[in-house]
Amino acid sequence: MIENKHKPDKLTGVKGMNDILPCDVGLWRFLENAIKSILHAYGYRNIRTPILEYTSLFRRSIGEVTDIVTKEMYSFVDSLNGQQLTMRPENTAAVVRAAIEHNLLYDGPKRLWYIGPMFRHERPQRGRYRQFHQVGVEALGFAGPDVDAEIILMCQRLWSDLGLTGIRLELNSLGHKHERAAHRDQLITYLEKYIELLDNDSKHRLYTNPLRVLDTKNPALQDIAANAPKIIDFLGEESLGHFKGVQSLLSANNVSFTINPRLVRGLDYYNMTVFEWVTDRLGAQGSVGGGGRYDPLIKQLGGKPALACGWALGIERILELLREDNPVPSDDGCDVYIVYQGDVAHSRAFVMAEQLRDTGLDVVLHCSTDNTSVSLRSQMRFADVSGAMYAVIIGDDEVRQDEVSIKLLRSDRTITNADRIQQRVPTKCLAEFLTNLIAAKTKKY
Repeated sequence: MIENKHKPDKLTGVKGMNDILPCDVGLWRFLENAIKSILHAYGYRNIRTPILEYTSLFRRSIGEVTDIVTKEMYSFVDSLNGQQLTMRPENTAAVVRAAIEHNLLYDGPKRLWYIGPMFRHERPQRGRYRQFHQVGVEALGFAGPDVDAEIILMCQRLWSDLGLTGIRLELNSLGHKHERAAHRDQLITYLEKYIELLDNDSKHRLYTNPLRVLDTKNPALQDIAANAPKIIDFLGEESLGHFKGVQSLLSANNVSFTINPRLVRGLDYYNMTVFEWVTDRLGAQGSVGGGGRYDPLIKQLGGKPALACGWALGIERILELLREDNPVPSDDGCDVYIVYQGDVAHSRAFVMAEQLRDTGLDVVLHCSTDNTSVSLRSQMRFADVSGAMYAVIIGDDEVRQDEVSIKLLRSDRTITNADRIQQRVPTKCLAEFLTNLIAAKTKKY
Protein backbone atom coordinates (compact mmCIF):
# COMPACT_ATOMS: atom_id res chain seq x y z
CA MET A 1 0.00 0.00 0.00
CA ILE A 2 1.43 3.38 -1.02
CA GLU A 3 1.49 5.88 1.83
CA ASN A 4 -0.27 9.12 1.08
CA LYS A 5 2.30 11.80 1.80
CA HIS A 6 0.10 14.69 0.75
CA LYS A 7 0.08 17.26 3.52
CA PRO A 8 -3.31 18.72 4.43
CA ASP A 9 -3.87 22.36 3.52
CA LYS A 10 -2.80 24.79 6.17
CA LEU A 11 -5.77 26.32 7.94
CA THR A 12 -5.86 30.03 8.65
CA GLY A 13 -8.18 32.40 10.43
CA VAL A 14 -10.94 34.29 8.62
CA LYS A 15 -9.67 37.48 6.98
CA GLY A 16 -10.19 40.47 9.24
CA MET A 17 -10.79 38.32 12.34
CA ASN A 18 -7.61 38.24 14.37
CA ASP A 19 -6.13 36.03 17.07
CA ILE A 20 -5.07 37.79 20.25
CA LEU A 21 -1.82 36.08 21.16
CA PRO A 22 -0.39 35.70 24.69
CA CYS A 23 2.27 38.34 23.98
CA ASP A 24 -0.51 40.89 23.32
CA VAL A 25 -2.83 40.01 26.18
CA GLY A 26 -0.94 42.15 28.69
CA LEU A 27 -1.79 45.32 26.77
CA TRP A 28 -5.42 44.26 26.37
CA ARG A 29 -5.72 43.64 30.12
CA PHE A 30 -4.02 46.93 30.92
CA LEU A 31 -6.55 48.82 28.79
CA GLU A 32 -9.55 46.81 29.98
CA ASN A 33 -8.63 47.39 33.64
CA ALA A 34 -8.21 51.13 33.05
CA ILE A 35 -11.61 51.31 31.33
CA LYS A 36 -13.40 49.28 34.01
CA SER A 37 -11.92 51.41 36.78
CA ILE A 38 -13.27 54.60 35.22
CA LEU A 39 -16.69 53.17 34.46
CA HIS A 40 -16.99 51.95 38.06
CA ALA A 41 -15.98 55.40 39.32
CA TYR A 42 -18.92 56.94 37.44
CA GLY A 43 -21.44 54.39 38.72
CA TYR A 44 -21.96 52.42 35.50
CA ARG A 45 -22.95 48.74 35.77
CA ASN A 46 -21.93 45.98 33.37
CA ILE A 47 -24.46 44.39 31.01
CA ARG A 48 -23.70 41.48 28.65
CA THR A 49 -25.82 40.76 25.60
CA PRO A 50 -25.67 37.88 23.07
CA ILE A 51 -23.56 38.10 19.95
CA LEU A 52 -26.53 36.92 17.86
CA GLU A 53 -29.71 38.98 17.61
CA TYR A 54 -32.69 38.94 15.28
CA THR A 55 -31.84 40.84 12.10
CA SER A 56 -34.97 42.96 12.49
CA LEU A 57 -33.49 44.58 15.60
CA PHE A 58 -30.72 46.24 13.61
CA ARG A 59 -32.86 47.03 10.59
CA ARG A 60 -35.31 48.89 12.82
CA SER A 61 -32.71 50.68 14.94
CA ILE A 62 -29.71 51.41 12.73
CA GLY A 63 -31.77 52.17 9.62
CA GLU A 64 -32.70 50.24 6.47
CA VAL A 65 -30.57 52.42 4.17
CA THR A 66 -27.42 52.76 6.29
CA ASP A 67 -24.17 51.25 5.04
CA ILE A 68 -24.06 48.92 8.03
CA VAL A 69 -27.42 47.33 7.23
CA THR A 70 -27.13 47.32 3.44
CA LYS A 71 -23.47 46.30 3.08
CA GLU A 72 -21.74 45.23 6.27
CA MET A 73 -23.87 42.96 8.48
CA TYR A 74 -23.11 39.26 8.85
CA SER A 75 -26.66 37.93 8.53
CA PHE A 76 -27.97 34.44 7.83
CA VAL A 77 -31.07 32.28 8.06
CA ASP A 78 -31.08 29.79 10.93
CA SER A 79 -31.31 26.39 9.22
CA LEU A 80 -33.25 24.92 12.15
CA ASN A 81 -36.16 27.36 12.28
CA GLY A 82 -35.81 29.74 9.33
CA GLN A 83 -35.30 32.84 11.51
CA GLN A 84 -33.11 35.67 10.22
CA LEU A 85 -30.19 36.28 12.60
CA THR A 86 -27.31 38.76 12.60
CA MET A 87 -23.97 38.88 14.39
CA ARG A 88 -24.16 42.20 16.21
CA PRO A 89 -22.53 45.06 14.23
CA GLU A 90 -22.91 47.37 17.26
CA ASN A 91 -24.37 47.00 20.74
CA THR A 92 -26.55 49.99 21.57
CA ALA A 93 -29.60 48.39 19.93
CA ALA A 94 -29.00 45.14 21.83
CA VAL A 95 -28.65 46.92 25.19
CA VAL A 96 -31.86 48.86 24.57
CA ARG A 97 -33.61 45.64 23.53
CA ALA A 98 -32.45 43.99 26.78
CA ALA A 99 -33.57 46.98 28.85
CA ILE A 100 -37.04 46.80 27.30
CA GLU A 101 -37.33 43.01 27.50
CA HIS A 102 -36.31 42.87 31.16
CA ASN A 103 -38.02 46.13 32.21
CA LEU A 104 -34.77 47.58 33.56
CA LEU A 105 -36.15 51.11 33.75
CA TYR A 106 -39.09 50.22 35.99
CA ASP A 107 -37.41 51.80 39.03
CA GLY A 108 -35.65 54.68 37.34
CA PRO A 109 -32.80 55.55 34.94
CA LYS A 110 -29.87 53.19 34.44
CA ARG A 111 -26.16 53.69 33.71
CA LEU A 112 -24.88 50.63 31.83
CA TRP A 113 -21.67 49.58 30.09
CA TYR A 114 -20.56 46.70 27.90
CA ILE A 115 -17.42 45.35 26.25
CA GLY A 116 -17.03 42.69 23.59
CA PRO A 117 -16.69 41.72 19.91
CA MET A 118 -18.74 43.27 17.08
CA PHE A 119 -18.85 42.17 13.43
CA ARG A 120 -18.94 44.13 10.17
CA HIS A 121 -17.98 42.97 6.70
CA GLU A 122 -15.74 45.81 5.60
CA ARG A 123 -12.25 46.12 4.18
CA PRO A 124 -9.73 45.36 6.95
CA GLN A 125 -7.22 48.10 7.64
CA ARG A 126 -5.19 49.47 10.51
CA GLY A 127 -7.30 49.43 13.67
CA ARG A 128 -10.39 48.39 11.72
CA TYR A 129 -11.29 44.72 11.37
CA ARG A 130 -14.25 42.49 10.55
CA GLN A 131 -14.32 41.21 14.09
CA PHE A 132 -13.52 44.18 16.28
CA HIS A 133 -14.04 45.01 19.93
CA GLN A 134 -15.89 47.90 21.47
CA VAL A 135 -16.47 49.25 24.93
CA GLY A 136 -19.57 51.35 25.31
CA VAL A 137 -21.80 53.10 27.81
CA GLU A 138 -25.54 53.66 27.68
CA ALA A 139 -27.22 56.15 30.00
CA LEU A 140 -30.93 55.30 29.79
CA GLY A 141 -33.68 57.57 31.10
CA PHE A 142 -31.72 60.84 31.45
CA ALA A 143 -32.97 64.02 29.77
CA GLY A 144 -30.59 66.89 30.55
CA PRO A 145 -27.33 68.00 28.96
CA ASP A 146 -25.50 67.00 32.14
CA VAL A 147 -25.45 63.31 31.24
CA ASP A 148 -24.25 64.16 27.71
CA ALA A 149 -21.34 66.02 29.29
CA GLU A 150 -20.76 63.24 31.83
CA ILE A 151 -20.20 60.53 29.24
CA ILE A 152 -17.83 62.80 27.32
CA LEU A 153 -15.87 63.55 30.50
CA MET A 154 -15.48 59.81 31.05
CA CYS A 155 -13.64 59.55 27.73
CA GLN A 156 -11.46 62.54 28.54
CA ARG A 157 -10.52 60.93 31.84
CA LEU A 158 -9.62 57.70 30.02
CA TRP A 159 -7.27 59.50 27.62
CA SER A 160 -5.66 61.24 30.58
CA ASP A 161 -5.26 58.06 32.63
CA LEU A 162 -3.76 56.24 29.63
CA GLY A 163 -1.41 59.13 28.85
CA LEU A 164 -2.76 59.43 25.30
CA THR A 165 -2.41 62.70 23.42
CA GLY A 166 -3.52 63.97 20.03
CA ILE A 167 -7.17 62.91 20.46
CA ARG A 168 -9.56 65.79 19.85
CA LEU A 169 -13.28 66.14 20.48
CA GLU A 170 -15.74 67.22 17.77
CA LEU A 171 -19.34 68.15 18.62
CA ASN A 172 -22.55 68.78 16.73
CA SER A 173 -26.29 68.70 17.35
CA LEU A 174 -28.80 66.98 15.05
CA GLY A 175 -31.78 68.51 16.82
CA HIS A 176 -35.28 67.03 16.88
CA LYS A 177 -36.97 65.09 14.10
CA HIS A 178 -38.88 68.07 12.64
CA GLU A 179 -35.70 70.16 12.62
CA ARG A 180 -33.78 67.43 10.81
CA ALA A 181 -36.64 67.13 8.30
CA ALA A 182 -36.49 70.84 7.48
CA HIS A 183 -32.72 70.67 7.10
CA ARG A 184 -33.01 67.51 4.99
CA ASP A 185 -35.30 69.21 2.48
CA GLN A 186 -32.93 72.15 2.09
CA LEU A 187 -29.91 69.84 1.89
CA ILE A 188 -31.43 67.77 -0.93
CA THR A 189 -32.29 70.92 -2.85
CA TYR A 190 -28.71 72.14 -2.43
CA LEU A 191 -27.07 68.83 -3.42
CA GLU A 192 -29.29 68.44 -6.49
CA LYS A 193 -27.46 71.43 -7.96
CA TYR A 194 -24.24 69.41 -7.92
CA ILE A 195 -25.65 66.00 -8.80
CA GLU A 196 -23.34 65.61 -11.80
CA LEU A 197 -20.34 66.08 -9.50
CA LEU A 198 -21.43 63.63 -6.82
CA ASP A 199 -19.80 60.20 -6.62
CA ASN A 200 -21.90 57.02 -6.74
CA ASP A 201 -22.15 56.69 -2.95
CA SER A 202 -23.37 60.26 -2.58
CA LYS A 203 -25.89 59.88 -5.41
CA HIS A 204 -27.22 56.75 -3.73
CA ARG A 205 -27.56 58.57 -0.41
CA LEU A 206 -29.02 61.78 -1.82
CA TYR A 207 -32.67 60.80 -1.33
CA THR A 208 -32.29 58.06 1.26
CA ASN A 209 -29.82 59.50 3.77
CA PRO A 210 -28.53 62.88 2.57
CA LEU A 211 -26.89 63.71 5.93
CA ARG A 212 -24.32 61.02 5.16
CA VAL A 213 -23.24 62.96 2.05
CA LEU A 214 -21.87 65.61 4.42
CA ASP A 215 -19.64 62.95 5.97
CA THR A 216 -18.01 62.04 2.64
CA LYS A 217 -14.29 61.29 2.61
CA ASN A 218 -14.01 62.02 -1.13
CA PRO A 219 -11.55 64.96 -1.51
CA ALA A 220 -13.37 66.15 -4.63
CA LEU A 221 -16.57 66.72 -2.66
CA GLN A 222 -15.15 68.54 0.34
CA ASP A 223 -16.01 72.05 -0.86
CA ILE A 224 -19.56 70.99 -1.73
CA ALA A 225 -20.04 69.45 1.70
CA ALA A 226 -18.43 72.40 3.49
CA ASN A 227 -20.83 74.91 1.88
CA ALA A 228 -23.97 72.82 2.37
CA PRO A 229 -26.77 74.02 4.66
CA LYS A 230 -25.81 73.43 8.30
CA ILE A 231 -28.27 71.70 10.58
CA ILE A 232 -27.39 73.98 13.49
CA ASP A 233 -29.08 76.83 11.55
CA PHE A 234 -32.35 74.86 11.69
CA LEU A 235 -32.36 74.20 15.44
CA GLY A 236 -35.05 75.68 17.63
CA GLU A 237 -34.69 77.25 21.07
CA GLU A 238 -34.94 73.97 22.97
CA SER A 239 -32.35 72.13 20.89
CA LEU A 240 -29.94 75.08 20.97
CA GLY A 241 -30.38 75.41 24.72
CA HIS A 242 -29.54 71.74 25.26
CA PHE A 243 -26.48 71.99 23.00
CA LYS A 244 -25.22 75.12 24.75
CA GLY A 245 -25.71 73.38 28.09
CA VAL A 246 -23.41 70.54 27.00
CA GLN A 247 -20.78 73.02 25.81
CA SER A 248 -20.97 75.01 29.03
CA LEU A 249 -20.39 71.93 31.21
CA LEU A 250 -17.47 70.79 29.07
CA SER A 251 -15.86 74.22 29.19
CA ALA A 252 -16.31 74.37 32.97
CA ASN A 253 -14.29 71.14 33.17
CA ASN A 254 -11.57 72.37 30.79
CA VAL A 255 -12.48 69.95 28.00
CA SER A 256 -11.50 71.40 24.62
CA PHE A 257 -13.77 70.79 21.63
CA THR A 258 -14.62 72.07 18.17
CA ILE A 259 -18.05 72.36 16.57
CA ASN A 260 -18.15 70.26 13.41
CA PRO A 261 -21.41 71.05 11.54
CA ARG A 262 -20.79 68.09 9.19
CA LEU A 263 -20.64 65.52 11.99
CA VAL A 264 -23.68 63.25 11.60
CA ARG A 265 -22.61 59.73 12.73
CA GLY A 266 -23.53 56.65 10.68
CA LEU A 267 -26.59 55.39 12.55
CA ASP A 268 -30.16 56.59 12.06
CA TYR A 269 -31.12 56.54 15.73
CA TYR A 270 -29.06 59.60 16.74
CA ASN A 271 -30.63 62.97 17.57
CA MET A 272 -29.56 66.11 19.48
CA THR A 273 -25.94 65.89 20.74
CA VAL A 274 -23.50 63.86 18.66
CA PHE A 275 -19.73 63.70 19.12
CA GLU A 276 -16.60 61.93 17.95
CA TRP A 277 -13.08 61.53 19.31
CA VAL A 278 -10.68 61.74 16.35
CA THR A 279 -6.95 61.58 15.78
CA ASP A 280 -4.56 62.09 12.88
CA ARG A 281 -2.41 59.16 14.01
CA LEU A 282 -4.44 56.28 12.56
CA GLY A 283 -4.43 57.16 8.88
CA ALA A 284 -7.72 57.49 7.04
CA GLN A 285 -9.69 55.91 9.89
CA GLY A 286 -9.23 58.75 12.36
CA SER A 287 -12.23 58.08 14.60
CA VAL A 288 -11.35 56.47 17.92
CA GLY A 289 -14.98 56.42 19.02
CA GLY A 290 -18.07 58.51 19.43
CA GLY A 291 -21.70 58.65 20.34
CA GLY A 292 -24.49 60.96 21.31
CA ARG A 293 -28.19 61.06 22.10
CA TYR A 294 -30.70 58.57 20.73
CA ASP A 295 -33.88 59.71 22.46
CA PRO A 296 -36.39 58.07 20.04
CA LEU A 297 -34.79 54.60 20.07
CA ILE A 298 -36.40 53.06 23.16
CA LYS A 299 -39.90 53.86 21.88
CA GLN A 300 -38.88 52.84 18.37
CA LEU A 301 -37.97 49.35 19.64
CA GLY A 302 -41.26 48.93 21.47
CA GLY A 303 -40.48 50.28 24.94
CA LYS A 304 -42.09 53.00 27.01
CA PRO A 305 -40.61 56.32 25.76
CA ALA A 306 -37.42 57.27 27.60
CA LEU A 307 -34.51 59.50 26.67
CA ALA A 308 -30.99 58.11 26.36
CA CYS A 309 -27.43 58.68 25.22
CA GLY A 310 -24.17 56.75 25.02
CA TRP A 311 -20.89 56.13 23.25
CA ALA A 312 -18.73 53.33 21.90
CA LEU A 313 -14.93 53.27 21.61
CA GLY A 314 -12.89 51.00 19.35
CA ILE A 315 -10.57 48.88 21.49
CA GLU A 316 -8.19 48.03 18.62
CA ARG A 317 -7.82 51.70 17.72
CA ILE A 318 -6.96 52.68 21.28
CA LEU A 319 -4.45 49.83 21.41
CA GLU A 320 -2.76 51.17 18.27
CA LEU A 321 -2.26 54.50 20.02
CA LEU A 322 -1.05 52.82 23.22
CA ARG A 323 1.57 50.83 21.31
CA GLU A 324 2.98 54.08 19.96
CA ASP A 325 2.97 55.99 23.24
CA ASN A 326 3.76 53.51 26.01
CA PRO A 327 5.82 50.40 26.72
CA VAL A 328 3.69 47.28 26.28
CA PRO A 329 2.88 45.79 29.70
CA SER A 330 3.94 42.18 30.02
CA ASP A 331 1.39 39.53 30.92
CA ASP A 332 3.89 36.67 30.93
CA GLY A 333 5.48 36.79 34.35
CA CYS A 334 4.49 34.59 37.25
CA ASP A 335 5.74 34.73 40.84
CA VAL A 336 7.51 31.40 41.10
CA TYR A 337 8.89 28.78 38.71
CA ILE A 338 9.66 25.41 40.34
CA VAL A 339 12.46 23.19 38.97
CA TYR A 340 13.44 19.77 40.31
CA GLN A 341 15.72 16.78 39.78
CA GLY A 342 14.64 13.16 40.36
CA ASP A 343 11.37 11.30 40.97
CA VAL A 344 11.12 12.10 44.68
CA ALA A 345 11.78 15.78 44.03
CA HIS A 346 9.20 15.77 41.22
CA SER A 347 6.47 14.44 43.51
CA ARG A 348 7.42 16.91 46.24
CA ALA A 349 7.46 19.80 43.74
CA PHE A 350 3.98 18.94 42.51
CA VAL A 351 2.52 19.11 46.02
CA MET A 352 4.51 22.24 46.80
CA ALA A 353 3.17 24.04 43.73
CA GLU A 354 -0.42 23.48 44.83
CA GLN A 355 0.35 24.64 48.37
CA LEU A 356 1.89 27.86 47.07
CA ARG A 357 -1.09 28.51 44.81
CA ASP A 358 -3.32 28.12 47.87
CA THR A 359 -1.59 31.20 49.33
CA GLY A 360 -2.42 33.28 46.23
CA LEU A 361 0.93 33.05 44.44
CA ASP A 362 1.19 32.46 40.68
CA VAL A 363 3.25 29.29 40.22
CA VAL A 364 4.55 27.45 37.16
CA LEU A 365 5.86 23.90 37.66
CA HIS A 366 8.35 22.70 35.08
CA CYS A 367 6.91 19.87 32.97
CA SER A 368 8.91 17.75 30.55
CA THR A 369 8.24 18.07 26.84
CA ASP A 370 9.43 14.66 25.65
CA ASN A 371 9.18 12.31 28.66
CA THR A 372 12.92 12.51 29.31
CA SER A 373 14.64 14.06 32.27
CA VAL A 374 15.94 17.58 31.82
CA SER A 375 18.94 18.93 33.69
CA LEU A 376 18.50 21.62 36.32
CA ARG A 377 20.58 23.90 34.13
CA SER A 378 18.15 23.51 31.22
CA GLN A 379 15.15 23.94 33.52
CA MET A 380 16.61 27.19 34.82
CA ARG A 381 16.65 28.51 31.27
CA PHE A 382 12.92 27.75 31.07
CA ALA A 383 12.46 29.51 34.42
CA ASP A 384 14.18 32.62 33.16
CA VAL A 385 12.15 32.72 29.94
CA SER A 386 8.91 32.29 31.94
CA GLY A 387 9.20 35.78 33.40
CA ALA A 388 9.01 34.45 36.96
CA MET A 389 10.37 36.59 39.77
CA TYR A 390 11.79 33.64 41.76
CA ALA A 391 12.92 30.12 40.99
CA VAL A 392 12.39 27.40 43.59
CA ILE A 393 14.90 24.56 43.16
CA ILE A 394 14.52 21.04 44.52
CA GLY A 395 17.45 18.69 43.91
CA ASP A 396 18.81 15.59 45.63
CA ASP A 397 20.58 17.65 48.27
CA GLU A 398 17.44 19.69 49.02
CA VAL A 399 15.38 16.51 49.33
CA ARG A 400 17.82 15.06 51.90
CA GLN A 401 17.84 18.26 53.93
CA ASP A 402 14.04 18.85 53.59
CA GLU A 403 14.82 22.26 52.17
CA VAL A 404 14.49 24.17 48.93
CA SER A 405 16.74 26.71 47.23
CA ILE A 406 15.32 30.06 46.15
CA LYS A 407 16.91 32.25 43.48
CA LEU A 408 15.83 35.74 42.43
CA LEU A 409 15.43 35.92 38.66
CA ARG A 410 14.24 39.49 38.24
CA SER A 411 12.80 42.40 40.19
CA ASP A 412 11.32 45.84 39.71
CA ARG A 413 14.29 47.20 41.67
CA THR A 414 17.99 47.05 40.94
CA ILE A 415 19.32 43.54 41.54
CA THR A 416 22.47 43.39 43.62
CA ASN A 417 24.96 40.54 43.72
CA ALA A 418 23.62 39.59 47.12
CA ASP A 419 20.17 39.18 45.62
CA ARG A 420 21.47 36.67 43.09
CA ILE A 421 22.81 34.28 45.71
CA GLN A 422 20.60 31.23 46.23
CA GLN A 423 19.01 31.03 49.64
CA ARG A 424 18.15 27.78 51.43
CA VAL A 425 14.80 27.69 53.20
CA PRO A 426 13.18 24.82 55.15
CA THR A 427 10.35 23.33 53.10
CA LYS A 428 7.78 23.99 55.83
CA CYS A 429 8.66 27.72 55.79
CA LEU A 430 8.60 28.16 51.99
CA ALA A 431 5.07 29.54 51.60
CA GLU A 432 5.49 32.14 54.32
CA PHE A 433 8.95 33.09 53.09
CA LEU A 434 7.83 33.66 49.49
CA THR A 435 4.64 35.43 50.52
CA ASN A 436 6.67 37.91 52.54
CA LEU A 437 9.07 38.43 49.62
CA ILE A 438 6.23 39.20 47.23
CA ALA A 439 3.98 40.97 49.73
CA ALA A 440 3.84 44.14 47.67
CA LYS A 441 2.98 42.47 44.40
CA THR A 442 -0.21 43.54 42.59
CA LYS A 443 -2.40 40.90 41.03
CA LYS A 444 -2.51 41.10 37.24
CA TYR A 445 -6.18 40.24 36.81
